Amino acid sequence: MINVVKISVLFSLLFVQPVSAKTEGSLSEGMVNPGYEEQPVWFKNSFLDLNEDIEDARQSGKRLMMFFYQDGCPYCKKLLQDNFGQRDITEKTRSHFDVISLNIWGDRDVSFGALDVIEKDFAARLKVMYTPTLIFFNEEGKVVLRANGYYHPAKFNAALDYVLGHHDKKETFRSYLARVSPVKVKGKIYKDIESIKPPYDFSKASDRHTLIMFEQKQCVACDELHGDILKRKESVEQLNKLNVSVLDMWSGEEVIKPNGKKSSIKDWAEELNIQYAPSMLYFDPQGKEVFRSEGYLKAFHIQSVMDYVSSGMYKKQANFQRYIDARAKHFEDQGLHIDIMK
Repeated sequence: MINVVKISVLFSLLFVQPVSAKTEGSLSEGMVNPGYEEQPVWFKNSFLDLNEDIEDARQSGKRLMMFFYQDGCPYCKKLLQDNFGQRDITEKTRSHFDVISLNIWGDRDVSFGALDVIEKDFAARLKVMYTPTLIFFNEEGKVVLRANGYYHPAKFNAALDYVLGHHDKKETFRSYLARVSPVKVKGKIYKDIESIKPPYDFSKASDRHTLIMFEQKQCVACDELHGDILKRKESVEQLNKLNVSVLDMWSGEEVIKPNGKKSSIKDWAEELNIQYAPSMLYFDPQGKEVFRSEGYLKAFHIQSVMDYVSSGMYKKQANFQRYIDARAKHFEDQGLHIDIMK
C-alpha cells in the first residue's frame, strides 16, 4: 500500500494559491462544449480520487498520467489525434499508464490526501496555464515529469521512455532529450533578436520586462521559432516591447543573474529547472520571474504571452487562458480571424 500522507506532501510542493476564475455556464444534459474532442475509450473512467488511482495503477504494474485539457484546445486535439493516432505510442501508453483526464474548467470533485476541491480549483492550485498539461507519476506516487504544453510525437514518445525508466538514472529530462532526439536540426543558437548581448548582466535596472530564451543547438522547435514565428510582423512588434536574450542552456559562459550573483548559463538553467528547449522565461523590471512558456506553441500563443507580460496584464488577470480567450475575441470582434494553429 502506498503511503498516502507521503504522497500528499510530495504533491503539495506543486500547489500554489487558487486563482479566481469566472465560472463557465452550465450545459444542458447531453450537450458538450464547442470544440469537444472525443477522448480514447481506453482512458481510465476515474472518480478522481487520486489516491485510489495511484494505488490502482501500482497494483496493475502501471503508472498514473494526469491529462489536463479544455474543450476547443487545438493542442489537446493534436495530442489525441496525432500522438495517440500512432500505434506504437498508444500501445506503450496503454501498457504502462492509467490515463485520467481533468477539465481545467470542470466542476467534478477531485480528492487527493486531505484535499477535496473541484477540477477547475485543482487546476488553479497546480497553476495549469497551458493545455494540454501532463503530470506523470511513478509507482510510488512521486511526480516524475510535468509536461506544460503540447509535445510533438517524437518528444512525447521520449517523455514516456524517460518516465518509464531513465529518470531512475538521475538524468534530467532535458539532458535525456538532447541525447535521444531523433529529429534533424540546423544546429545553431539564434542571436539575431537579442537586445541584451554578452557579457550578460541581467541585474541591471530596466523599465522593461526581460525575456530570456533558453535554447540548444539540437532543437527543431527553436528552428521553427526563429525561422518563422519570431520573424512575423506581430511577433517583432511584441519583441520590441521587451529586453531579449537567447542563451545556450548547455553553455559554460558566465552571466550575472537578476539577483546579482554570477553563474554559468548551464548551472542557472539547472537551477531554474529548464527541461525543454525553447523555454521562454519572463522577468519583471525588478528581476523576478513572472511567467514562462515551455511547451510547443504556435505564433498567436507566443505573441499573446509576450503581450500578457509586457502589458502587465498578468498582474490583473492571473489566469492566462482567460486572457488569451479575451484577446482572440477582441481580434475577432474587429473582423480579424485568428487561426491559432498557424
